[in-house]
Amino acid sequence: MTQLTRRHVLAGAAATSAATALTPLASTPAMAAAPPVGKQNAGWYRYKVGSFEVTVVTDGSNNNALPDGYVANAQKPEINAALTADFLPPDRLVGTFNPLLVNTGSKLVALDSGLGLGMFEQSKGSVGQYHTNLQASGIDRNAVDAVVITHFHGDHINGLVGPGNTPAFPKAEVFVPAAEWAFWRDEAANKGKTPAPAQATFANVKRVFDVLGNKVTQYEGSKELVPGITSMPTPGHTPGHMAVLVASGNDKMIYQADVTAGAASVFLRNPNWHFVFDSDKTMAVETRRKFYEMAVAEKALIQGYHFTFPSRGYIEKSGSGYRLVPAPWNAAI
Repeated sequence: MTQLTRRHVLAGAAATSAATALTPLASTPAMAAAPPVGKQNAGWYRYKVGSFEVTVVTDGSNNNALPDGYVANAQKPEINAALTADFLPPDRLVGTFNPLLVNTGSKLVALDSGLGLGMFEQSKGSVGQYHTNLQASGIDRNAVDAVVITHFHGDHINGLVGPGNTPAFPKAEVFVPAAEWAFWRDEAANKGKTPAPAQATFANVKRVFDVLGNKVTQYEGSKELVPGITSMPTPGHTPGHMAVLVASGNDKMIYQADVTAGAASVFLRNPNWHFVFDSDKTMAVETRRKFYEMAVAEKALIQGYHFTFPSRGYIEKSGSGYRLVPAPWNAAI
C-alpha cells in the first residue's frame, strides 16, 4: 500500500511546477482576476428539537487582545496554551455571541437578545448583527411572543432595544430572573460585590429597562415559562444566572447561556479557572462542574451562547476538564 508522506507531497509539487514551466504560454487561456466579495453570508442555522423549530441567530464575533487578569487564578502562558490547544491565536480573545429563537408551534420565543444596534455601529459590523440576521432568517421581531433573558450582562440584554430607542420586540412578554432584577437594580447595595469590569452593568440595566418601561415578568428557577421551555438555575457567573431547558416529546436541548462565557472552550478545558466576569467565582466553578457532569451523563445536546457558531454540541470529559464535540450540521430540517 502506498503511504502518503511529506516527501511524496513535495515531490509531486515540484513535478507540477516543472510541468507548468514547460507549458507554452500561448496554450494557457487568459483569465480575468475576480475581485473578492468582501462580505459574509447571513448568520443563522435552523434545526428541530422534537416538533419545535430552533433558529440560532449569530450576533457576530470580535477579536481583542488578551487582557491581564482575564483568568484570576491562571497566568497568560497557561491561558495561551489553552487557546493554542483549541487552534485559537495566542494573546487574543475571539468572542462569539449566539442568541436563539424557539418556535414551539404556539409561541415564538427569543432566548437572549445580543449586544444591540449600538455595538453594530461601534464595531463596524463585527458584532451587533442579531437583528439583521434575525430578519434574514425569515423571522419578524414583531411576531415574537416572549423573550427569556438568562442574565443581565449587556451582550444578552442590549438587543432588547430596537431602532429609535424603542422596544425591539414590541409585542413580547419579557421574562427576567427575579434574582437578577433584585441585584442589578440596587447599585448602592451591590456594586461592591461585583467584579470591576462588570460594574457598568448597573447603569446599562437601567438604560435598557427604562426603554421597556420596566415591563417585565420576573421568574424563578425550575419554572416552565412557556410550554416546553423551563428555567434551570446556574448561578455564579451572575447571582441569578439561568440556563434554559427546551423539551418537545422525547427530545431536548439545554441552552447553557454563560455557564462558560468569554473564550468558552478555555473554561471547558479548565473548569476550575476563575473568569474575570464571574460574580461568585467559587460558585461559578461548582455550577460548571455540576452542569457538565450532568451533560456528560445524559448525553444532552448543549447550545452555548459563546460556543463557535452554530454553537451546539455534546460535552465529553477530557483530562481534568471537558471538551465540546460539535453536533452534525444538517442541510435540511
